[in-house]
Amino acid sequence: MIIETRAYARAGLLGNPSDGFFGKTISISVRNFGATVSLYESPELNIEPQEQDTNSFRSIYHLRDAVASLGYHGGVPLIKAALKRFCEYCDQRDIRLPNKNFTIRYSTSIPRQVGLSGSSAIIVATFRALMRFYQVEIPLPELPTLVLKTESEELGITAGLQDRVIQCYEGCVYMNFDREFLEKNGHGQYKPIEPHLLPKLYIAYKTSLGKQSGRIHNDVRSRWDKGEELVVKTLQDIADVARRGHEAILNSDTEQLHELVNENFDLRRRIYNISESNLEMISAARRIGASASFAGSGGAIVGIYKDDDMLNRLFVQMKHLNARVIKPYVV
Repeated sequence: MIIETRAYARAGLLGNPSDGFFGKTISISVRNFGATVSLYESPELNIEPQEQDTNSFRSIYHLRDAVASLGYHGGVPLIKAALKRFCEYCDQRDIRLPNKNFTIRYSTSIPRQVGLSGSSAIIVATFRALMRFYQVEIPLPELPTLVLKTESEELGITAGLQDRVIQCYEGCVYMNFDREFLEKNGHGQYKPIEPHLLPKLYIAYKTSLGKQSGRIHNDVRSRWDKGEELVVKTLQDIADVARRGHEAILNSDTEQLHELVNENFDLRRRIYNISESNLEMISAARRIGASASFAGSGGAIVGIYKDDDMLNRLFVQMKHLNARVIKPYVV
């Protein structure tokens, strides 16, 4: 029997990146792209590498281009880390796993290095496959924290909880990472939002933009740890954008949401350095009347458009910037 599981890309709509600083966010799953894990019983435990895991290259220029678009690691380290963490989770709860092995492989259509959370999707899909194979149930509120620790503690990836929450819950979720609640319970407060309440959304992403998202967060993290007033206050304001956005969605206040998406990015720009390549996407979208903010750590933007005419103009503007536009399929 072949077990096949899937996890989808995600876009942070509001509150991003306050999730790493005990803030609030609203995110959507983007089912246009996903990571798939296939697992079947076999005599030995095997992880099948994919093309992006290769250590053979045609030339030094081929290596350079591969690292620029895919990073230094493919999916195999992510799967190894997930397997280790799953085993430890079971050990800690006195769950004895049956003595059987498997072969596991992955594939992904999520664009890499543009902030759509491709790495955590592979880990989420791996956990789902292991849960089915071993018939182990991990409570849904606990799973995102387990995925985050797999990335942060096993692989040293700097990240927040929001990506893992939306990939585990799917749809649209309002998340409150109140510090006291999080430290007491090990997870935040997660409220699903009916996706039909969402306005017309688009996502645009660069087709040739490479970066490591963990590096984006490190400077702000150290400044926040030191209590720098500008950073602390700005992240609190970004979290409040998500709170107000939650109310606006429930009240079908599209105009307010439009303003909040823009405000989210404008606040972020106070404390983060924004590259010209990213800024030109934001500027192009706003010039034609769409709202625009980062969908993640950079490389992709998300926003609200008014009608099909505006969407068509978005397609044209983004094509000039080597960027692709999609309408996110949330449900």
